[in-house]
Amino acid sequence: MSYQPPVREHLFILRDVLEIEKLANLPGFADAPLDLVEQILEESAKFSAEVLAPLNAVGDKHGCVWRDDGSVTTPPGFKEAWKQFVDGGWAALGADPNYGGQGLPGVVGLACSEMSSSANQAFSMYPGLTHGAYTAIHHSGSDEQKSLYLPKLATGEWCGTMNLTEPQCGTDLGLIRTKAVPNGDGTYKISGQKIWISSGEHDMADNIVHLVLARIEGAPAGVRGISLFIVPKFIPDADGKPGQRNSVKCLGLEEKMGIHGNATCVISHEEATGWLIGEENRGLALMFVMMNEERLAVAMQGLAQGEAAYQAAAAFAKDRLQGRSLTGPKNPNGPADPILVHPDVRRMLMDSRAILEAGRTFLFWTSLHGELAHAHPDEAVRQRGEDYMALLTPVLKAFLTERGFQIASDAMQVHGGSGFTEHFPVSQYLRDCRITLIYEGTNGVQALDLVGRKLAANGGRAVMGFAGEIDAFVAANAGDEALKPFIDGLAAAKAQLQEATMWLMQNGLANPDNAAAASMDYLRLFGLTGLAYMWALMAKAANAKVAAGDADPFYANKLTVGRYYLQRVLPDAGACLAKLKTGAELVMALPAEAF
Repeated sequence: MSYQPPVREHLFILRDVLEIEKLANLPGFADAPLDLVEQILEESAKFSAEVLAPLNAVGDKHGCVWRDDGSVTTPPGFKEAWKQFVDGGWAALGADPNYGGQGLPGVVGLACSEMSSSANQAFSMYPGLTHGAYTAIHHSGSDEQKSLYLPKLATGEWCGTMNLTEPQCGTDLGLIRTKAVPNGDGTYKISGQKIWISSGEHDMADNIVHLVLARIEGAPAGVRGISLFIVPKFIPDADGKPGQRNSVKCLGLEEKMGIHGNATCVISHEEATGWLIGEENRGLALMFVMMNEERLAVAMQGLAQGEAAYQAAAAFAKDRLQGRSLTGPKNPNGPADPILVHPDVRRMLMDSRAILEAGRTFLFWTSLHGELAHAHPDEAVRQRGEDYMALLTPVLKAFLTERGFQIASDAMQVHGGSGFTEHFPVSQYLRDCRITLIYEGTNGVQALDLVGRKLAANGGRAVMGFAGEIDAFVAANAGDEALKPFIDGLAAAKAQLQEATMWLMQNGLANPDNAAAASMDYLRLFGLTGLAYMWALMAKAANAKVAAGDADPFYANKLTVGRYYLQRVLPDAGACLAKLKTGAELVMALPAEAF
């Protein structure tokens, strides 16, 4: 069975859990009644399933081709699919109407992006990076820069990238060497080499707009001296069209484990012409606008690959005949039973569904809060949205990519030896998913960001607000007998998270290694607690449908998977708490030469 976009799941979250119809008075939502949202999701599903999914294996097997002149050809069919993507208006879905966008809610765009990423992650990275560049310029660019670049980026006529990493530095951007020399006319000469630049060179768009971190001559050392520049592949002419070729060149493509259909480039800037975005030496702060959005997108990618892998595994488990059920034949007229009858296969599939359904809700819920941070008239709601976006972005990025990869690995296990071959799609899902744990900041860096920065920010306001919201939900629903298992599980997980937070406060300050050693277990505990909250929200919505007489098995199945999460997945939270409380002593005990 080929990939089937989960539109039914999306609609349940948007309509019944998030209740976006109640936000019709806000910008964007006013133009997105639920019937229109449903039409958009259905059309996006059709494009993802019929256009992008068939190209997924093509991109994997063919890959991108680099030539000596620095040009890159994308896999067969990608260029034509990009034209359909642009002509269909998919690139402009959530962009500002003032610059050619459609201005629809970002959470609707996120649902569409999930479907396209499940169908073809490598292809979907091209518009994903483009939207990131669009966001950075929209946030920090001058009026002239916005007018010139945003309409082209919003529609997908031009593409965008982010140029951060260099051969000698990745996460520690204070070590970058790319330099910027003022030309005296408002432009700069940008010189340096950048590596691992996703979508860095290709043949699908008329221009590629690189956002480049560089150091202006005489700037302070370290991250305090980094600036951000627009460096287009072709310098726009007086009419805003691609003009003179800039001295930006792709020196080659990386040989990678996965995402072969995306051009991961080594880019050389040889006195290339660039334009400063924002103020000098403020580049890292501006780039984080783009990076934070990309981190949510990477969380979505982990979820998306997990969804595609789960679907493949479930279909295989229904068709593959192997052995007999321990409780008696379930396919008595056949030579064997489908492997779906075996409890261990069911365990892997149920683990996957329990994570995917709540993980998707957590991602959409957080994205919606990000929109409220910009659009809601109530200052308290805006502040809460900002707090949640800052606090939960590292949690979502690390937790969903780690679990998405595990789901892809379990999907391969369900396939058995078949999954280890290239005759089935799960090998590609596993390989493509693996990068999500690494790029846009490794998951270990996300955990350090969570415990080292986000917890203490504004006196702990965000984490206390999140805990307070859970407490309020538990109190408000304490008398709901149908919801009791979900309330009890959520309350227990929240108590463990609170205990872990207190432990970090008491032991992390005394020895920072304690906080660092505990960080990943704390992030996982946070993720499990967040998903428990999402299951409680989904169970409340599903119970309401059942109580109203809706006999759709979707809701009964939802509640069954939710109870599975409580009994079979959420207990991992206790193990996370126990491990993090051991501190750093044994983690750091061996001398370096013992490794």
